[in-house]
Parts: sequence; C-alpha cells; structure tokens
Amino acid sequence: MSPDSRMHLHTPGADVSAVALVLHGGREVSVAPTRGTQLAVLRMVPIARALAKAGRRHGLAVARLRFEVRGWNGEQRSPVADACRTLDEIAERFPGRPVAIVGHSMGGRTALNVAGHPSVTTVVGLAPWIERSDPIDQLAGRRVLLAHGTGDRITDPRRSKRLVADLEPIARSAAFVAIDGDKHAMLRRPAVWNALTSGYVLGALCDVPPGSAAPGETEDDTMTNVLVQALAGRAALVV
Repeated sequence: MSPDSRMHLHTPGADVSAVALVLHGGREVSVAPTRGTQLAVLRMVPIARALAKAGRRHGLAVARLRFEVRGWNGEQRSPVADACRTLDEIAERFPGRPVAIVGHSMGGRTALNVAGHPSVTTVVGLAPWIERSDPIDQLAGRRVLLAHGTGDRITDPRRSKRLVADLEPIARSAAFVAIDGDKHAMLRRPAVWNALTSGYVLGALCDVPPGSAAPGETEDDTMTNVLVQALAGRAALVV
C-alpha cells in the first residue's frame, strides 16, 4: 500500500486467496481527523485479529482502514470515498481475489454502500447504521450478514432485520443474527461477535465449512448451527 495509507494490512504469506476489509464506526457529523486511539477505531482491532487468526491457514489477508475524518457528513458520505479508494488499492495488489467488507456502525453503513465494487462478494454489518434512503441495488448478488445486539440503543436492530428482508430477492444470500443481550459497543459477548464474523467470512470467501476448528481449538455447536443457517440465507437467527 502507499506510504501515506491509513491502512493496517496483515497477510498470511505469499499465497493470498481472499481479503477482508475491516471498517470502524464514527459519528453522524464530524470533520475532525480520525485518530488511531479513538474507541471506534480500537473496537475493530479484536475483530480484525480474530479474522487474521482464523484465516491464516486459509490464505485470508486482513486490511483494517482508518477513515480520514470521523463523520458521515450527510451528502458528503465522507467514509465512502475512503473505502472506495482502499478497495481499488486492494484490487490492484491482490487482483482477482474476492473481498469481504466487515463494518461496525458507520463502518457498516459504509460497507453496504460500497458493496457494488467489482471485488466485493460479501458484506458483514455489525450493529450497522442503516437509513431507509440508502440504496440497495449495489448488494445484488452479494452475500450479506447483518448482526445486531438486542440491547442496542444507538442503531436499530429492526432496521437490520428489515433490510435483510428487502435484500432477499436480489442478494445471493441475506441473513440477520440477533446477539442476545449485547449492546452497540459489542463488549458483553465479544467472543460471539468474533466467531460469527470470522466463521461467516471464511465460509463465504474461502468455502470453509462452519465447525472446522483449527487443531487445538474447540467447536461451538450453537455457533456452528447459526453459521450454517446464515450462510444458507436464513433470515432471522438468535445466538
């Protein structure tokens, strides 16, 4: 990547088979610079690390982007331009490799908006910020997973569930998973968020069957079942 890029990239070695792009949250309106020490940015570090660990033996590279400014900023859609440029960089460096975008909150809204990029096959929105006015045609033919804590009071789980229903006719598959008892910050059940994200991305990008634990790791039958159903496009699941 370019020397001035705001991206952290982890590669598993020479043989990269797919890429996950991780996007953090932000604010509705702010042109203040995004700093690496801000909670919205740090919140996605464990997600990125879990993806890198789970995907290492399957050739998954993980890129974590830091947006230039903190806000969405109305019609400017500030993070969208950042994400599009980054997707172009990824496509140039890893031509032909499928990309999954994983975004939390504002990062989830960004992921949904840039899913029309030719390299993107999969979108995972974690407690995504969703507006009814946002377009959805760019999600045609993509795999989409939206996960939301049932106790979220910042973004609305009902909008995630409604969007999944709207996507069923056009997406390759679309699933909604409710994380029972968790809130917007994803702090109460971090292992669930990590396992759900990693399992879905590996299943969608690398054809790794749910429940294929690495040597020395234990399998969670409940999570395996949820992932099987999510990858098959079952609309409403709870974990």
